[in-house]
Amino acid sequence: MMRILLVNKYFYRKGGAETYFFALAEGLKALGHEVAFFSMKHPNNEQSYWNKYFVSEKDYVGEISAFKKVQEASTLIYSFEAKRKFEALLEEFKPDVIHMNNVHRQLTLSILDAPYLKKHHVPVVYTAHDYILLCPAYTMVNGRGEVCDACLDRHFSHATKNVCVKGSRAKSALATMEAEFLKLHHSYDKIDLIIAPSQFMKNKLDEGGYAGKTVAMQNFLTDSQMAMGARVANTHKFEDTQAGARPYFLFFGRLSKEKGILTLVKAFLQAAGLAQGSANAQSDDQDVQVLPDVWYLHIVGDGPERGAIEQLIASAGPQAASRIHLLGYKSGEDLQREVGNARFTVLSSEWRENMPYSGLESLAAQTPIIGARIGGIPELVEEGKTGFTFESGNAVDLSNSMLKCAAVSALNYSAMQHSCREYVNARCLQNEYALALIDLYERVIQR
Repeated sequence: MMRILLVNKYFYRKGGAETYFFALAEGLKALGHEVAFFSMKHPNNEQSYWNKYFVSEKDYVGEISAFKKVQEASTLIYSFEAKRKFEALLEEFKPDVIHMNNVHRQLTLSILDAPYLKKHHVPVVYTAHDYILLCPAYTMVNGRGEVCDACLDRHFSHATKNVCVKGSRAKSALATMEAEFLKLHHSYDKIDLIIAPSQFMKNKLDEGGYAGKTVAMQNFLTDSQMAMGARVANTHKFEDTQAGARPYFLFFGRLSKEKGILTLVKAFLQAAGLAQGSANAQSDDQDVQVLPDVWYLHIVGDGPERGAIEQLIASAGPQAASRIHLLGYKSGEDLQREVGNARFTVLSSEWRENMPYSGLESLAAQTPIIGARIGGIPELVEEGKTGFTFESGNAVDLSNSMLKCAAVSALNYSAMQHSCREYVNARCLQNEYALALIDLYERVIQR
């Protein structure tokens, strides 16, 4: 039995990193290992014996005074509180291995300077949920919204020059300062192994100077997520359509520019013959391909681009409004039913998304994917089997992919659903991931 210390700045279910974090704890405990936690205090936190060691809550985006912002910024790069409390936890728990997840800003890498680690040579594993090791802005997208490799040269001042962080030169400068400090402090040298959830991310990490200490391990789904996928999977979608149900493409996630949501709406309008300048469904040209008017687009989620989406739909006329449904925020089984009944889900990202859980959940529900060729998304799509790909940001290519999807026969679609189920069963099982992880832990302990 191992003693494993899991570290993540949030101790409640906030996003994909937290989904992974809690599922990891569940999987490791199921194998009989002892797990402790280090995190930040927050009203939404799960209960834990270890919360007595958690650091004070920090909010770098909320409404705080200018003085408070300056005061808080001093702890953004290096937290003596986190280092002190981490040391105390280590003294009590005495872990065999530490597995870090998201720690920057709220916890900081100061925890790796805890004297206990050096004294007892405790190995550190880190799962890279974003590109913070390579990019001060986390996303590898510059201030102009362009995919960017500038900081791979490890000169992080590019982030300030290009105003990469939330359109703010001050925030960009602070992020640059953090990245330069961590470089000069050799903070990342104290990590023994970096887990990349996609081969794409591993390749980027290797390119950015981490070759030799990276391994690609695709994200997994919990047993309960797999069970939910099986429960909501709809294997009679074509029969439902014959009975009057409308087939639909589904987007679910944050309605933000980097998710490519505006490109998706434009592509659907074009495919449906509803975009300005496109052929409409009543065209005399029989060679023009148009989505049958029974096809809809469902959009689940909320975010800053909702208003722009509504404007796009309104400008396309009443037929567009009747075929594009903005369903707002959904979660739990309500959301998963929407996924299971969709004919295809669309991953339209225009940034290098790593290994999105939305894609894994879609495959678990036996719903094929239309995925942008960017980041780790293509690793989810076996062309013509688990879905189809298109050029990221290209509305015409996405429109053509939608037309291709609408033409898939019932027989071929059934085969695609089978491929989706096979994909998750072969690559995404919680127990198998936990076993592989224990093997990695043993390897780093033995070094």
